[in-house]
Amino acid sequence: QVQLVESGGGAVRAGGSLRLSCSASTVFSIHDMAWYRQAPGNQRELVASITWHGDPTYAGPVKGRFTISRDNPKNTVELQMNSLQPEDSGVYICNAVVGPYNMQHWGKGTPVTVSS
Repeated sequence: QVQLVESGGGAVRAGGSLRLSCSASTVFSIHDMAWYRQAPGNQRELVASITWHGDPTYAGPVKGRFTISRDNPKNTVELQMNSLQPEDSGVYICNAVVGPYNMQHWGKGTPVTVSS
């Protein structure tokens, strides 16, 4: 009984910004949360993750440009994306590690398209 719903994706020109949000609905506790992305023909890659305590980790290509944050009382995780580049394009998928068995759950994804 876990649901992750992403929002905030869209189309933006290079250099622009977007803010993604993921809202989790679950009766379980949520541990780490993360954003992944996947472009057609590419494997899913980790963009950023954040622990329950708020400690972030970023993939090399997004360091200095993206910021992940979370609001535990609201069960949300955000991804502020600045200085977007075309290579950032893809479907951004919310991930959460949930419950006493550390189950991974995935949202449906929100598309991000960055044009040059």
